[in-house]
Amino acid sequence: MAKRALILIEGHRSNGPLYVREAQRLGLQPITLATDPAQYDYLAAEGSEAIRIDTNDLETLIRECFRLRATCDIAGITGFANPGESVFVTVGKLCRHFNLPGPDPASIERCCDKFVQRQLLAQAGVPMPAYRLATNARDVEGAAAEIGLPVIVKPAIGSASSGVRLCRTADEVSDHATHLLGETHVWQSSPRILVEEFAQGSYYGANTMGNEVIAVGTGAFGPPPHFVFCEYLFPAPLTDDEHARIVDVSLSCLQALGLDWGPTNIEFRWTRGGPVVIEVNPRLPGGESELVQLAYGIDLINEHIKLVIGEECDLRARHSRTAAARFLVPDRDGILDRIEGTGLAAAVPGVVDVRFYVAPNTPIVRKGDAGDTIGHVIAASTNSAQTKAILQRAVDLIGWSITPFPALDE
Repeated sequence: MAKRALILIEGHRSNGPLYVREAQRLGLQPITLATDPAQYDYLAAEGSEAIRIDTNDLETLIRECFRLRATCDIAGITGFANPGESVFVTVGKLCRHFNLPGPDPASIERCCDKFVQRQLLAQAGVPMPAYRLATNARDVEGAAAEIGLPVIVKPAIGSASSGVRLCRTADEVSDHATHLLGETHVWQSSPRILVEEFAQGSYYGANTMGNEVIAVGTGAFGPPPHFVFCEYLFPAPLTDDEHARIVDVSLSCLQALGLDWGPTNIEFRWTRGGPVVIEVNPRLPGGESELVQLAYGIDLINEHIKLVIGEECDLRARHSRTAAARFLVPDRDGILDRIEGTGLAAAVPGVVDVRFYVAPNTPIVRKGDAGDTIGHVIAASTNSAQTKAILQRAVDLIGWSITPFPALDE
């Protein structure tokens, strides 16, 4: 009998290994198709098959899947947002081509364009910050003046907070627009910049599957002007009424964008007027699946894979605990030359996972996005205060050092 395979398009440093292991546990053979499989260290560590291929070329991917079907039964296809969420459009098209369960590629494509997403949400009456689209520096500056400082300036298409910046002054707006439109930022399409009102308030994120809101968490960011998570906690400390409002707005987003299949992550800020939608992402967010499983007993990756291969999901909560992650973020560029204390941190009661994504002697070059994190600590307990105390105790035991790069004139 041919082996049942789960095709994974590209990879992800936190969710990728979880999908590979869960696929294997379910009796599936995970096969990763990637432009550069070597960038995903976990593939070799897990002994998982990988094939080098241009994942931006749909026809090439279709031919490769036909080739694979000669030796295995492709049970399902999914993927990861690397380098961007357009991967999910490709996944949807592949699923349609091979008559497999998957997302609607047209809905995903509309969602991935943050300006189009904003327009559709606005038409549905979803509460959002004010926004404008610009294609040159002058229009960016004009949009910021219309909306009023401070503003968020970011690419209209992208992920992982790449190119996203809080600008408090006109000079900062001008400088960041120049940066985005220069040769440094890598665009996935023609340059289009979104300028948004800075919605101030606590951050919340809703994780959904299909038309069901599964979990609502809360996060905190490192220092501005960037938006790099330093902590995340499930469940978010909300009143029943606050939780219901986030659920209602989340369902309105899904309906407006046609996202009625698979996982979605919806980001909010709770302003003086209530929850406003910052972004809708048609995927599972990195680093949250483990927390949801610890807090609610729902394995989102397991349930997503079951959905992908045509099996029925079970999204019922099995218990109620508090789970949190502290993300380790360097404060300087240079060579990471020492990591210590991970064993001591892992031994703290209540700590579930201590992991560094990078090894000693790795160059650290911060970009102000999610790629800046170099590791995490995850803990769980019966309440939020205890979980936070466990996290702090564990993080205090971890140390690392970074030697600055030599000055160019040395």
